Amino acid sequence: MYTALEQLAAAGSAAGVIIIVVCGVLLTVALMGAVRLGIGVRRREPAPPRRSEQPKLPDSGPVREERSMREPNEVPRAGDGGARLAPHQLGNAPSRPSGDQTRPRWQPGSSGSFGSGGSGAK
Repeated sequence: MYTALEQLAAAGSAAGVIIIVVCGVLLTVALMGAVRLGIGVRRREPAPPRRSEQPKLPDSGPVREERSMREPNEVPRAGDGGARLAPHQLGNAPSRPSGDQTRPRWQPGSSGSFGSGGSGAK
C-alpha cells in the first residue's frame, strides 16, 4: 500500500527526487533544532562543582569497613496451652553484639550451603 509520495519517489521522476531532497532538508533542520535546544538546556544547568567544592577526606583518614558478629534476640515461647504470639505482638527484634567475635568458619562434614551435596553432619 504505497502513498502518493512513495510512488513518486519510487518512480525516479524529478518530483520524486525533489520530495526526497525536501524531506532530507526538513530532517536536517529538525536535528539542528534539537541540538540547539539541547545546548540551551545545558546552559541553564548548574555548573559542575569545582575542585575546591569537592568533599574532603576526614583528618582520621578513609573510613574502613567495620565487621562485628551479632546474636539475635530469642523469640519468646508461648506457655503450655497458651495462645501463640502473633508477629505484631513481638515488636522489633533487634540484635546485640555477640560475646564471641570470631568469624564462623567452615567445618569438615558441613556442606556449607543447602543442596551442595554434602552430608551436613558434623
